[in-house]
Amino acid sequence: MPRVKGGTVSRKRRNRVLKLAKGYYGSKHRLYKVANQQVMKSFNYAYRDRRQRKRDFRRLWITRINAAARINGLSYSTLMHGLKVAGIDVNRKMLADLAVTDAQAFTQLADVAKKSVAK
Repeated sequence: MPRVKGGTVSRKRRNRVLKLAKGYYGSKHRLYKVANQQVMKSFNYAYRDRRQRKRDFRRLWITRINAAARINGLSYSTLMHGLKVAGIDVNRKMLADLAVTDAQAFTQLADVAKKSVAK
């Protein structure tokens, strides 16, 4: 029985992997075996970092809110507790955006939080 090499199907699969590896350094974008390993590794990084991006942004927002809160004489936790007690439901993304773009509005929220914590 004659040997079957796979022909067009194998070439198509290899070319698909090499296309995904475009821009990689050295043999990682030239040789199929090395490129395939790197593409699989890259998929793993992408899967992991889609989740990590959410954590990183939350950390960034909290850092920005904390910096703006301390300018207004509050800690991050006191500010968040004060807003919760006052019944103001603003997520961290919007609070961080206010802290960066509209300091006056953030100051008003901080004052509300101070009053509600003082009670």
